[in-house]
Amino acid sequence: MQTIGLVGGMSWESSAAYYEGLNRGVEQRVGGLASAKVVLASVDFAEVTALEEQERWDEVADVLVRAARGVEAAGADFLVLCTTTFHRVADQVADAVGIPLLHLADVVADACRAESVTEVGFIGTTFAMSRSFFIDRIASHGLTVHVPDERHHDTVNRIIYEELVHGKVLDSSRRTLVALIDELWDAGAGAVILGCTELELLVRQADADIPVLPCTTLHVAAALDRALR
Repeated sequence: MQTIGLVGGMSWESSAAYYEGLNRGVEQRVGGLASAKVVLASVDFAEVTALEEQERWDEVADVLVRAARGVEAAGADFLVLCTTTFHRVADQVADAVGIPLLHLADVVADACRAESVTEVGFIGTTFAMSRSFFIDRIASHGLTVHVPDERHHDTVNRIIYEELVHGKVLDSSRRTLVALIDELWDAGAGAVILGCTELELLVRQADADIPVLPCTTLHVAAALDRALR
C-alpha cells in the first residue's frame, strides 16, 4: 500500500471527510484491521482564506507548497489537495514537489465520462464558479461545464462559509441547492458536480433528479485506487 499525502485544513471538516473516507475505504477493500497509510499537513484555513480574498495567490502557493513538501518528506508517495478552491495553485504545488499530484478536476472529468455525460453542472465557492482555473481543467477533457447564474453565487458561498464549514446542515439550504441543480439540468447538464467538499454534507443523490458527482468521494476513491493498485 502506498502512503497518501494529504494537504488539508481547508476546512478541517473537509479534511476529516477525506481521512474518514480513506480509512473506511481501505477497511472495505482490504478487510481485517487494515487502515490507510496517510501523512496529513493541515494549514490554517483563516490564513489562506484571507490571502485568497486579497488575491495574494503566490503567498497561498507558498503555504501549500510548504505543507506539500512536509508530507513528501514524511514519506508520502503521492499528493492530494483536500480542497477545490485552492486547486487554483495546484500547478505551483505540483511543480514544487517530486511526487505526483492527483488533481481533483481530472478525477471528476473521469467520473463524467463514466456516466457518459458530455455536459455537467458545477456548484462550488464563488471563486471556483466565477474563475476558470477548475472549470477549464474539466472542460479540457472535452466536457461542457455549466455554473449557476451569478446572482446565486453569494448565496452558495454563504451556505458554505457560514453554515457547512461549521457543521451546520439546514434543510432550507438543501432546498436552495436542489433548486440550483434543477436550473442546471434545465440548462443542459446531465449531471452536477458538488465542487466543494462541504456541499456533500448537504446534498445527496436522493435529493436530485440527475447524477450527483461528489468531489470528495470521487477524490478519495481515486486515491485509494492509486494507493492499493
